[in-house]
Amino acid sequence: MPKPKKARAIGFNHIALEVGDIDQALEFYGRLFEFTLRGRGKTAAFIDLGDQFLALQKGRRQAPDDGRHFGLVVDDKDAVRRALKAGGVKPLPGPFLDFLDPWGNRVEIVGYDNIQFT
Repeated sequence: MPKPKKARAIGFNHIALEVGDIDQALEFYGRLFEFTLRGRGKTAAFIDLGDQFLALQKGRRQAPDDGRHFGLVVDDKDAVRRALKAGGVKPLPGPFLDFLDPWGNRVEIVGYDNIQFT
């Protein structure tokens, strides 16, 4: 009997981050990155990231992330490094440019030249 055909995952549509306050989250991420605000409400905001988007949702209650993270591709990793420093955000120890946002979401900054797209 033939196996049923499986769908091939080809990418991400969005990532949802839980934050304590939508306005503060937009301000925090706006200090680090240029972005287009797709839309917002009282409990959520949507930031365009190329063909994907970042959904900020009010309501973070868990402890800060340790290993769980997402990699955000940027065109200028050094500009992010400078923005983190200017904002008083210390990168996490390790070989990558990782940081925690004010709500404990761990973000890894990946330079465009290091992406693994085919």
